[in-house]
Amino acid sequence: MFSLKDIEIAQQAEIVKITEIAAKVGLKPTDIDQYGDYKAKIKLPVAANKKTKGKLILVTAINPTPAGEGKSTVTVGLGDGLSLLGKKAIIALREPSLGPVMGMKGGATGGGYSQVVPMEDINLHFTGDMHALTTANNTLAALIDNHIYQGNTLGIDQRRIIWKRVLDINDRALRHVVIGLGGISQGIPREDGFDITVASELMAILCLAKDIADLKRRIGNIVIGYTATREPVTVTQLGVTGAIALLLKDAIKPNLVQTLAHTPAIVHGGPFANIAHGCNSVIATQTALKLADYTITEAGFGADLGAEKFLDIKTPVLGKTPDTIVIVATIRALKMHGGLKKDNLEQENIEALTKGYVNLRKHINNMKQYNVPVVVAINQFTSDTENELITLQKLCANDETEAFVANVWANGGEGALDLAKAVVSSCDKTTEFKPLYEVEDSIQTKIEKIVTDIYGGSKVEYGPKAKRQLKQFAELGWDHLPVCMAKTQYSLSDDAKKLGAPSDFTIHVREFVPKLGAQFIVALTGNVLTMPGLPKTPAANGMELSDDGQISGLY
Repeated sequence: MFSLKDIEIAQQAEIVKITEIAAKVGLKPTDIDQYGDYKAKIKLPVAANKKTKGKLILVTAINPTPAGEGKSTVTVGLGDGLSLLGKKAIIALREPSLGPVMGMKGGATGGGYSQVVPMEDINLHFTGDMHALTTANNTLAALIDNHIYQGNTLGIDQRRIIWKRVLDINDRALRHVVIGLGGISQGIPREDGFDITVASELMAILCLAKDIADLKRRIGNIVIGYTATREPVTVTQLGVTGAIALLLKDAIKPNLVQTLAHTPAIVHGGPFANIAHGCNSVIATQTALKLADYTITEAGFGADLGAEKFLDIKTPVLGKTPDTIVIVATIRALKMHGGLKKDNLEQENIEALTKGYVNLRKHINNMKQYNVPVVVAINQFTSDTENELITLQKLCANDETEAFVANVWANGGEGALDLAKAVVSSCDKTTEFKPLYEVEDSIQTKIEKIVTDIYGGSKVEYGPKAKRQLKQFAELGWDHLPVCMAKTQYSLSDDAKKLGAPSDFTIHVREFVPKLGAQFIVALTGNVLTMPGLPKTPAANGMELSDDGQISGLY
């Protein structure tokens, strides 16, 4: 069975009708909108009046490496493990973006015998949420340019428009473009650019909105640009809040699917964690908490990005903090953090493992700052030796943290039973959540706390544009919003080459992007890009569709 690819395992699985999955959590056929036999959207009024009582488990990870970490795989396996223990569990994941699917990183449905299905649909067009977001975003862009062309009564300065168009695929050629060329009838020429859809403010808004009323309020607050006198212009002023909201009327409903073991899974929203806030939707998580006793969700990339944003941006909106945090690590990735090359990872190397453990230790200590119980999941690979596994567990024990081997790729929920039992026990502990920063803190104070307390850096440097923006935001009253750091996922620093746990480094903030609808300020650091590019050999090169409609090459 180990020779099978993820897609082959998924295609051979027997999955049940989505109505059966809905029934497991008390949802009737009238509570869902079916998208075929195996997918559905949960209608928004459902569970609205049910009291939240479930436990919340946040799954995060060490800084990713080419060796792989398998955070989604462990999340799914843990959910299946809890189900095997007789617990009523729901998994809450983000939707995959076509950018990584067609590019390099891959999908987001787990792997092996720890997957959500139908994996082909989820990794491709799913229920159309990404397309709805892309359309809504670009509709707003078209309305902005039309307003300027038709007389510009709001006095929008075309040099100061900050609303970009988006596309849900990596396309470096669209990062910086000029539009409106070709004569008077083609519009007003100006510079523009594209972000990837999952980095858009509308994606963040969809994932942070509590309901349709909140969605509309947030859309109306979007700042699209400025006048010549630097006064912000919003969607409300443009008069198109309703039009943008109605394009998202179905996308706001969370999607219901299942794991290979038939555990219910809600897959909804998909912001990247390196350039966006990296968490699935508040509506999805809140729905899961009301329908199940245990909700297992994840935050993108390492704990320095996704988990920090989950805890400092999402939980204040969600109104619920995690009962336990699970940090996923692999022997292979830690050996890379210890200086070992990818070609040498199959060989036992206790020295490299011990050296690389500093990355995991930093994330453990970071999460404990929030005063939430922490458990480590060691995602097992076939090349891991018994000596290496024992060594890692001892290293964690020395830091007063339990670590459990999870062999979920090969064994699904059965491979996560020890982890699941530990999580249940951990969730019963009584703790009081401690936020990293206070709402009243300035933008600079928030960033400094993130850089020093989470990243381990010593200094923050602001570029000329960022300095001007800090002054402007303070004058506009925006300086007390949460901060969403846009940073490389590969390092705790803003230099992707600095692995392990670097210290005494400087984080460079080159500019800010105000996202008043999402209600946070994005800080762009280092050379991070909001529109990724494809690799030399994209994953798309290995994909195929047979004459009878069978997909292959999708992992």
